[in-house]
Amino acid sequence: MGRNLPNLNAIRAFEAVARHLSITRASEELNVTQAAVSHQIKALEGQMGVMLFRRHNKGLLLTKEGQTMVQPMTNAFDMIADAANLIVNSEIQILKVSMLSSFATGWLMPRLDKFYRQYPNIDIRVMVSNKEYDMLKAGDVDIDLRYGDGKWPHVDSQKFLPEEIFPVCSPDILKGDIPLKTLDDLGRHVLLHDNKMIGWKEWLDDAGIKGIDHSRGPGFSHYQITLLAATLGHGIALGRMPLVSDALKKGDLVRPFDISLPTGMGYYVINTNTATDKSKIRSFTGWLMEEVRIFEDAFED
Repeated sequence: MGRNLPNLNAIRAFEAVARHLSITRASEELNVTQAAVSHQIKALEGQMGVMLFRRHNKGLLLTKEGQTMVQPMTNAFDMIADAANLIVNSEIQILKVSMLSSFATGWLMPRLDKFYRQYPNIDIRVMVSNKEYDMLKAGDVDIDLRYGDGKWPHVDSQKFLPEEIFPVCSPDILKGDIPLKTLDDLGRHVLLHDNKMIGWKEWLDDAGIKGIDHSRGPGFSHYQITLLAATLGHGIALGRMPLVSDALKKGDLVRPFDISLPTGMGYYVINTNTATDKSKIRSFTGWLMEEVRIFEDAFED
């Protein structure tokens, strides 16, 4: 069964006008007359049965229907251009991506080999970031996979993974002499701490648990070390989804309780809109979002 597509020349004209909000600039980009662009827009509006633009004293504005259409159309043309570039341009491209080491080791690295296979002409450079130095602002990387609340000025941010926290421990602890069957049993175990803003106090308060000193126990400046301590049976850590997902899947760690606390934090793709070659960024971002979909589907099953 064939696709019911609008005229592709009309779609191309619409997308160009929508980006520029100018028939003149769209006609220059498409190398056709303004009259030809106007004709294509009118033909598309007739086929769709809706108005896509409205005029005002400063030029054009998209209608609600036009706003609904424009981003999917732009994305589709970007994907077509990127697919063509993969064939026409076989030159190796370098994509520099910064992220926290905990995200690199805890979530990205077990999946990154699939990106290599899908995009053999893009070589990834993973750069470990820290809070004191902004690699993206300095121009050292193309994009940043950043942890936080999404409130950063002068950048485009797209959230791709939310964070939630819950207790995790070694399976051996559940078999040990000290019970860990009820929430109150946490008071008889060592609590392990990481360096994140939202931790044991917030989780215990949300779970309604009183009488446990949330400040006691060893602390670690890197989350991977916190998880290693939990895996070795040193105590109970807060699992941070998605970073703890693979350890749970392998059975290195287990969840003694089902109570989770969404922290309001998460992971974002950040860029500055100044990159000269956005095709490699779109390729990586598209791949990343697909991996997130697969990941979320697996944990919903």
